[in-house]
Amino acid sequence: MASTYSSLKIQLMTTGENSGTWGNVTNLNLGTAIEEAIVGSADVTFSSADVTLTLTDTNSSQTARNLRLNLTGTVAATQSLIVPAIEKVYIVNNGLTFAITVRNASGTGIAVPAGKTMWVYNTGSNVVDVVTHLTSLTLGTPLATAQGGTGTNSTTFCNLQSNVSGVLPNANTTASASNGASTIIARDSSGNFAANTITANLSGLASNATFAVTATNATNATTATNATNATRITNSGGWSVTPNSTTLYFNYNGTNVASLTSAGDLTVIGNVTAYGTV
Repeated sequence: MASTYSSLKIQLMTTGENSGTWGNVTNLNLGTAIEEAIVGSADVTFSSADVTLTLTDTNSSQTARNLRLNLTGTVAATQSLIVPAIEKVYIVNNGLTFAITVRNASGTGIAVPAGKTMWVYNTGSNVVDVVTHLTSLTLGTPLATAQGGTGTNSTTFCNLQSNVSGVLPNANTTASASNGASTIIARDSSGNFAANTITANLSGLASNATFAVTATNATNATTATNATNATRITNSGGWSVTPNSTTLYFNYNGTNVASLTSAGDLTVIGNVTAYGTV
């Protein structure tokens, strides 16, 4: 009876077969077939088309048997690497300029991005990720922002003027913009609203823009508004003072109660007491 072959095409000799050459067959099984499957690496060359790897009944060297497949050549679009439908682990190094999907003839497979290396498992009916869960992970270098990281391992707070774009994290600062208005609310490291920690620079704002600095649980909450060269300063207790052209308005809880012009004219809506006690 003739030899049979395993899924990795290791020659399985029958009793009494290969008399006098049994050692040669065994050496080829161990030194080529098994060694390729455990540590072997083979190049797979692409030329703008899918590539199909096959295995035949021989224990001599075969590309599809190797542990590592190094993809080389030229492609103009995403292609497929079709591997034999057997259970096997592959390390796939994609040295091409487009993603390559590693799959069986009937499976959906796994796309290996251009310039990346992936560890995949051939189940015999589909090719899937080897690793789908990690309990912990330590990186040798910081994860780039393009991959969802920060690009740095520093814990120092960044410069908000030069290092931040878009919406700031709510854990430290809330930022929003609507109709030309920008609002920043600062929090401390514990997530509480911070007091007396913001210096507002209003230069460069549009004439109809509003820059508001708000502090909660603070002794004094201040709102600075730059609108048509008008500035309003709001203090605790409901009082605000708003200059408008040549007149200064005194407001209490939304109602103007007095005004003072640049000519020195004072107008009040209530009584005026002279030489009283304040």
